[in-house]
Amino acid sequence: MILPHLIVRLGNDVGTQYRSGIYFYTPEQEKEALESKEKHSKKLNQKIVTEILPAKKFYRAEECHQQYLAKGGRFGSRQSTEKGCNDPIRCYG
Repeated sequence: MILPHLIVRLGNDVGTQYRSGIYFYTPEQEKEALESKEKHSKKLNQKIVTEILPAKKFYRAEECHQQYLAKGGRFGSRQSTEKGCNDPIRCYG
């Protein structure tokens, strides 16, 4: 679960490597991200700390992390990744 008002936490994971972010390539994307952040901050009545930064070099994760839930996740129960699928999302498998 992403809680955009927490700096170093995603769900039960805590640490500097666990943060939410939006990374942009164009000024238009940056503007849209900043406007969205402000809108949702007002809606939640909380400061949102999601970082919004220019995109840098992208490093693809190891193969074992690709399509993690489709491969069965931690508990071996596969989840559909098909477009239009309405199955409930199960975090962490």
